[in-house]
Amino acid sequence: QVQLVESGGGSVQTGGSLRLSCAASGYFGSSICMAWFRQAPEKEREGVASYGSGGWTIYADSVKGRFTVSKDNAKNTLYLQMNSLKPEDTAMYYCAAVRAVYCSTRAAFNTWGRGTLVTVSS
Repeated sequence: QVQLVESGGGSVQTGGSLRLSCAASGYFGSSICMAWFRQAPEKEREGVASYGSGGWTIYADSVKGRFTVSKDNAKNTLYLQMNSLKPEDTAMYYCAAVRAVYCSTRAAFNTWGRGTLVTVSS
């Protein structure tokens, strides 16, 4: 059974940085697509960044230039480096995965972690 476990959330001030991790266990097979999503209170879930099996990345406009998604294949871990954090980045951040040739946050993800909370204060 595939499982995803997020970590690295916390509270920071505006302009600070955090690095989120998503440890994956189980067998995904080839063409694995992984992504980060976030959901703020009373808002819809938003796709933040995706990472395809070939290393192709896509970012939401709201985080471009500030967030970087990466993956350590040896550790089966997806990362999200978040710099220049803003109060509007405050949300629960979720990691998701699916087997997909084309990877984006619009893929039909079927495996989700439980999330890690990021709070940015002004």
